[in-house]
Amino acid sequence: MDTTEAPSPTLDTISTVATLQEYLRSVLLGKDEQIDMVIACLLARGHLLLDDLPGTGKTTLAKAIADSIQGKLARVQCTPDLMPADITGFSIYNQKTREFEFNEGPVFADVLLSDEINRTTPRTQSAMLEAMAERQVTIDGKPHSLSPTFFVIATQNPIDSHGAYPLPEAQLDRFSIKLKIGYPDREAQREILSREVHSVDKIDPQPPKPSISLNDLVDLQKKVQQISVHPRVTDFLIDLVEASRSDLAVDLGVSPRGMMQWQAMAQAWAMLNHRDFVTPCDVIQVGHPVLSVRLITHGEAIDDVVTRIMKSIAAPEYK
Repeated sequence: MDTTEAPSPTLDTISTVATLQEYLRSVLLGKDEQIDMVIACLLARGHLLLDDLPGTGKTTLAKAIADSIQGKLARVQCTPDLMPADITGFSIYNQKTREFEFNEGPVFADVLLSDEINRTTPRTQSAMLEAMAERQVTIDGKPHSLSPTFFVIATQNPIDSHGAYPLPEAQLDRFSIKLKIGYPDREAQREILSREVHSVDKIDPQPPKPSISLNDLVDLQKKVQQISVHPRVTDFLIDLVEASRSDLAVDLGVSPRGMMQWQAMAQAWAMLNHRDFVTPCDVIQVGHPVLSVRLITHGEAIDDVVTRIMKSIAAPEYK
């Protein structure tokens, strides 16, 4: 597969991405690989599902992303009594003007943290479907556009915990990837404790000031869409998608929407590696988080199924 004529991204693009990486890594310590995957999800115009233990930095990550792009952050704590209007917004009658006025909900932000999303009812979960897929919400029959950089970070509890409502397939398919942050390594934990001590004394050094704007992010997202995908890489991706649908342990494989999100994630991963073309390695690198959020399996651990699928198709070789 010939890629010798494909130019590298411009120095401005590399510098902007590096700024984003530096800022987020300074906030969430010891998680460089996870940070890069989150950045790829952001650049691919996807949404992120975090399935992890409490206290591992999920809220810190959401705040850091909003700060890094100088965007607006909104947070929703999902509970069983949460209503759809609490997320999307609602119209209220103004007696002075004798007109209905629309009050925007938390979705009208650049980054939305939906904490414990599977604690709320399916009815309220469904309020997110249109917002995540089309970046708009419809209230009283009138569509309202959301931020073009609208990015959802949702956290969920283990599905076997008390009071959890498993996310339906349509909801899961709106997420690009699912990640686990996990515990930091020993060195990172030392740094975390050191920062905590300094913060008590009010001498905690601030993280570097972000120099990337929402306009920079939109520009990066457009450049990701322009990254080329060789027909042989496309065929490799399609083979993996079809393998996910034919695996005996899989009840529901990758949808066409999921396939497009997989390609977008691979394009974003290529940009993070200073290329404007996708390699089979890019497809493989993002494959596990892409598949783990949308495959419905039975009788076998999903990680084992994903590993088998990824190994079932030989990657095309370069010429």
